[in-house]
Amino acid sequence: MRKFVFAFPLIALLFVANPNRSHAQSAPATPPELHALKITILSTMLADDGIGEWGFAALVEADGHKILFDTGARPNTVLENARELKIELGDVQDVVLSHFHDDHTTGLMTLRREFSKSNPKALSRVHVANGIFLERRGHNLNPMLQMKKEFEATGGVFVVHEKPQELLPGVWLTGPVPRVYPEKNYPAGTEVNTGNAWVEDTVPDDQSLVFNTSRGLVLLSGCGHSGIINTLQYARGFLRPAPVDAAVGGFHLFAASDQQLAWTASKLKEYQTARILGAHCTGIESVYRLRELLGLTRQTCLVGTIGAVYDLNNGIKTGPIAQ
Repeated sequence: MRKFVFAFPLIALLFVANPNRSHAQSAPATPPELHALKITILSTMLADDGIGEWGFAALVEADGHKILFDTGARPNTVLENARELKIELGDVQDVVLSHFHDDHTTGLMTLRREFSKSNPKALSRVHVANGIFLERRGHNLNPMLQMKKEFEATGGVFVVHEKPQELLPGVWLTGPVPRVYPEKNYPAGTEVNTGNAWVEDTVPDDQSLVFNTSRGLVLLSGCGHSGIINTLQYARGFLRPAPVDAAVGGFHLFAASDQQLAWTASKLKEYQTARILGAHCTGIESVYRLRELLGLTRQTCLVGTIGAVYDLNNGIKTGPIAQ
């Protein structure tokens, strides 16, 4: 899952009534803003405390509501890390899966089974993008086909999103992201069955969360297979063209060329990106290069670790290993 192809240019309703499919929603002229936002990383490679792995998960706390974003690569990683960090997940109902890859989805069943013992609604509603249940062949098979049966057997439901949707006031799910720029940072060697033919798998189900705040937009990405710039441009279109206060999560830049990083940095600068917490597949060296190219600091552009936090009002805090 770590071989990638890059190509670059030079230069509302709280939740939908139908639990299986969402409908597109347009942002109002003055969209609601979050007053409090905290994102805590629960799965990534680096760890001062807890268990590191090639995977991603993060807990979102937004104006008193919780959402679990991705569930890690191994069955027990997020469960064990949450316990060590003394983070409560039993009161979380909603999960967002960024895409089908197993390094973002494997922990779902462990978490659902564990916390549903005391709270039947715990982790019972999972938001996914259209295409996540398509059959794959080649380098990556699709673990979501079997997981769908197991999860629904517990009473859980999947909500399939085809377009942007406001999950909570100020909290937006992108759904599938248009690929305006050729940020082709998805795994090579996999094909997807569209129903009519087997074609190259570009991970069409890749999606992110975007938060509207008084400081600007905040992006939370699992792998960013759609491309961080494609995702931000899309969000600035359907939500509002605000500065980017922070980009948090995995952005698949670990194998990016100097040219690609320079182009990415130029676009992030155009969007007035103030803070970056790059975890998982972003790459350590790539985070440092973005820091340099954007003129950020060791307080505003850091490598994500287990327990690292982005806080709307207090900035980024990581363990000593990433500073």
